[in-house]
Amino acid sequence: MTDKVSAQITYRFDAIPTAEQVIELYNDAGLPRPTHDTQRIRVMYENSDLIVTAWDEHKLVGVARTITDWVWCSYLADLAVSPAYKRSGIGRKLIALTSEKVGEQSMTLLLSVPTAMDYYPKVGFTKEDRAFIIHRTK
Repeated sequence: MTDKVSAQITYRFDAIPTAEQVIELYNDAGLPRPTHDTQRIRVMYENSDLIVTAWDEHKLVGVARTITDWVWCSYLADLAVSPAYKRSGIGRKLIALTSEKVGEQSMTLLLSVPTAMDYYPKVGFTKEDRAFIIHRTK
C-alpha cells in the first residue's frame, strides 16, 4: 500500500486496466465483486461502454466503470478508489469525468454498497426509493 499519495494523479479514458489491476484495486477498496474470477472481471470490462481510470504513475488507484446508451441512462456499475487515496477527490473527479462524457441527456444511476450510502449524496447523487432489482444467482 502507498504510504504517501502522489500529487500527480492522471485520469484516462483510453487506458483499460488489466483484470489483475482491477482485482487488486477492488480487493484493496473492499468492493464486493467476483475478484476470485479473473475471466469474469475481464468480461465485465470488455462489455462496458465507458471506463475512466485514475493513475499514480503506473499504479491504478481509481476506476469508474459505466454501462450506457449515451442518451437516456448510464449505470455507474463500479466506483473504486484505493484506500490510500481516499479523501483526495479521486472519486469525485471520476464521477465528474463520467458525467461529462455521458453528457447532459443521460442520467447517471448506481447501486451503492452499504458502506458508501453517505458518500453519494455528498458528490451530487439524489437518493431514490423507487428502484427494483432481480438479484443474480451466481
